[in-house]
Amino acid sequence: MEFWQKLLAIDRRIIFIFVAFAIIVPLFIIAPPGFLKKIDVSLPVQSLYDYVENLPPGSKIMIAFDYDPPTTPELQPMAVSFLKHCFTKDLKVIMLGLWPQGPVQAQFAMEREILVDEKIKAKNLQYGIDYVNLGFQAGNEFVILRMGTDIAAAFPVDYFGTRTKEIPLMKDVKNFDNIRLVYNISAGYPGTYEWVIFAGDRFGVKIAGGNTAVQYPHNSPYVQTGQLVGLLGGMAGAAGYEKVSGYLGKATKYMLSQAVSHAMVIFFIILGNLAYFITRGRKV
Repeated sequence: MEFWQKLLAIDRRIIFIFVAFAIIVPLFIIAPPGFLKKIDVSLPVQSLYDYVENLPPGSKIMIAFDYDPPTTPELQPMAVSFLKHCFTKDLKVIMLGLWPQGPVQAQFAMEREILVDEKIKAKNLQYGIDYVNLGFQAGNEFVILRMGTDIAAAFPVDYFGTRTKEIPLMKDVKNFDNIRLVYNISAGYPGTYEWVIFAGDRFGVKIAGGNTAVQYPHNSPYVQTGQLVGLLGGMAGAAGYEKVSGYLGKATKYMLSQAVSHAMVIFFIILGNLAYFITRGRKV
């Protein structure tokens, strides 16, 4: 009886400490095989993976980084696992952004995750030949329309100030006719919807998307209509792509952290209710 009464009077800060440990500790451990099996690979995630997997080496992929730092926990893992998949398949990658911070996120992904990966290092990737960052261009959907006729006109210089027409990778890239897939990673406007309408529907280029969990329901109907090759939604979508591609990363760790912290919260809820009813019953 005394134990349960003390439990009800426990300082809430102690509970906060337990929850904090439940969130932090899983970030530093390897996800167990049993947990990986429970990560769901949705049909839109599998469809995107299959499409990229079947592209011939040398195919050109465009990735639009349309998000900023606040949404990187959800969206950056989508970029990293997708980039690793592309480079492993010897695909050429053209990165850009319609958000000012987007190309910076692209650069972070390359410098902090891709170029330091041991498997990717063996590919000896060269900037301007295997990948390029065209930087940011203002104009939202009007930039997309301009790219439909001339990408170099829409992005005259790259992230570092080099003229786009002088970059080897871009010399045989005129417009969307030379792009096998546009993968848009988006946190809002402009984002996946604009790429579907103004690039996919208008010029016929294949479009795929990676969205925040909040934005995902808005764009998921375009998967059913065939306007999107595939779509990743939130942390779960990012973890699903990591699982199917075999490039486990931060999304998987975040999902493990989320699962453990949720279990901890549920445990305390059950324990608190149990203590309440036991002490109440004794008083009666």
